[in-house]
Amino acid sequence: MTAPELGHALLTIARSAIAERLGLGPLDQIKHAALQQHFATFVTLRKTGQLRGCIGSLQAVRPVAVDVRENALAAAFHDPRFVPLAAGEFESTSVEVSLLSAAERVHVASEEELLTRLRPGVDGVILEYGRHRATFLPQVWEALSDPREFLAALKQKAGLPEAFWHAQLSVSRYVVTKWADLDFAF
Repeated sequence: MTAPELGHALLTIARSAIAERLGLGPLDQIKHAALQQHFATFVTLRKTGQLRGCIGSLQAVRPVAVDVRENALAAAFHDPRFVPLAAGEFESTSVEVSLLSAAERVHVASEEELLTRLRPGVDGVILEYGRHRATFLPQVWEALSDPREFLAALKQKAGLPEAFWHAQLSVSRYVVTKWADLDFAF
């Protein structure tokens, strides 16, 4: 399966799962061996360009078809930042699927060193400290292009102060391959 074919298949799975849950159509059955491979994914929903839901997995623990389906349903109906998606919103809601690489730990001694190692527009970043954990997909760089602002916002998302730094803070990064339904005819 080529990258465009995989992207179209994953978007079809995501859109179909949401439509079925809304009672707008049957679940499309897509079968391909590549869909059984384990990958971590995020599904992002936007309405009129604004975030409408975003849920995902950071570790590849299930087949990509299942991961996308479950994350699409969670983004549409269980993102705590939004009310569940209504049937009337579905046609005007765009879907994006991000396929994540395995995360790699970034070993740094200071925040300043981390800021020089981040690759704006490329890196998705995971921040962990104790029970605090958050991630930003690489797409967030479009809104927060300055590494210092990006990191401060990620700390806030994790429930940490913007100025927080500790030697036990764990930082990992990953890259994504993404597809948006706007790139395909649905």
